[in-house]
Amino acid sequence: MTIQELKAVFLHVVKDNYFNFEGRSSRYEFWWYVVCNLIISCVCSLIDSCIGIAIISGLVGLALLLPNLGLAVRRLHDINKSGWWILICLIPLVGWIILLVWAAQKSDESENDFGPVPTDDYAKEA
Repeated sequence: MTIQELKAVFLHVVKDNYFNFEGRSSRYEFWWYVVCNLIISCVCSLIDSCIGIAIISGLVGLALLLPNLGLAVRRLHDINKSGWWILICLIPLVGWIILLVWAAQKSDESENDFGPVPTDDYAKEA
């Protein structure tokens, strides 16, 4: 994974699918976006600690809320589960563990109720 591919995955989720809760997202797209999001969160927290106010990480977290939810719902669609299963995270600890296991599952290899098998061509071209 190069920096250009990481950037392509992040921009695909944030720019092209900002408010998209339909379709499917591959494991590749999901986990590389999570890595990129983690890096951005760490940098924002570092900046916040330098200036003494937690404003930057709060604003970035708010800006990325909808893409995060949309990607999680599309990832659930990829394993043929309804996006409403995202609400399982409201169950303390157990809900997050279940979502983590589902996010790590292999994608359905054929078309399912939520659309065709996702491709990651946008990242390979970067």
